[in-house]
Amino acid sequence: MRREPFSKMNVVPFIDIVLVLLVIVLATATFVTNQSIKVDIPSASSKQSEEKKSIYISVDKEGRYYYDKNELPLEDIKKKLMSLDPKKDIISLKMDKSSEFRYFVDIIDILKTKGFENISIITKK
Repeated sequence: MRREPFSKMNVVPFIDIVLVLLVIVLATATFVTNQSIKVDIPSASSKQSEEKKSIYISVDKEGRYYYDKNELPLEDIKKKLMSLDPKKDIISLKMDKSSEFRYFVDIIDILKTKGFENISIITKK
């Protein structure tokens, strides 16, 4: 009986083992929960309650602006936004998907000018 030289390696069993290990890792990774450190925060008598207001700005497909469900021109919305505190107030934008992009840019420009950091854009899943 003659043996052939070992010049080729069969990698199919190796691939099977790697795929099984991958399935095991992916299956167990979904069951791992994030454990957070529970800390009992002390209270202070001089605590001031900081209420954050959520302001909703909407634009429909015709380009009409709404400030908390009230239709207003862009200049009035700009005045109202300039009177808000950018660190305490949260701005939520709702844009119609068929509205022009320039309406979105107009609102973002006003928010950037004032220095708002808490901006959320509302979308559907």
